[in-house]
Amino acid sequence: MVKSVPRAWTMIGMLLFLGTVLLSGGAVQAAAPELKGKFEILKEEKSTHQPGKVKLVEFADFYCPHCHRFDGEGLAILEKEFGNKLDVTMVGFPVIRGKLPTPFDMYEQAKMMGKGNEMKKVLFRTIHQDKVTGVLDRSLREVLIKEVGLDPKAFEEGMASGKPAKVFEEGRKWGERIKLQQTPTVLLDGNIKVENIDPENLKLVIHSILDGDAKK
Repeated sequence: MVKSVPRAWTMIGMLLFLGTVLLSGGAVQAAAPELKGKFEILKEEKSTHQPGKVKLVEFADFYCPHCHRFDGEGLAILEKEFGNKLDVTMVGFPVIRGKLPTPFDMYEQAKMMGKGNEMKKVLFRTIHQDKVTGVLDRSLREVLIKEVGLDPKAFEEGMASGKPAKVFEEGRKWGERIKLQQTPTVLLDGNIKVENIDPENLKLVIHSILDGDAKK
């Protein structure tokens, strides 16, 4: 004959079971949604994700034709798709040998003066469309500086301070730390590295991050 279990003991058993499930992150808690697409999670890097927004860092070389194309075409597709849910910035990472770092310093100085994106586009155009691949001397720099709406004197003083070069060097070391193999490479939210920068793949990864926020 099977003996009946007292009701009090039944309730205690259920509470213990629920406590075990909660501690183990089991079925009572909603499972974290998985990311989609081709990417690599960098376990040594911290996530910078903020709900409802994705931070995209574009590691690029101004002399790299693939970077020029991605910056002009790929980013436009992503910005149209995600609007203000996507926060884009660039970090200079030189891969083409034998080139002076002047464009990278100019970009960082312009960024400090609130015109980084404008200077980035002008530099890519100057190098790849206007075919100016030599030294960006002071007279040529002045033309570009004025084009983006900055004061040449203040700009050159900033360049001479060494601050842009320092920021550029910090970005280069960042790229080395996360073992960059090629440009352009994208880093999403601080720890999601994407080397397959096909816009469709990037859209898939970014949508999955934002969809995960919506399910929380």
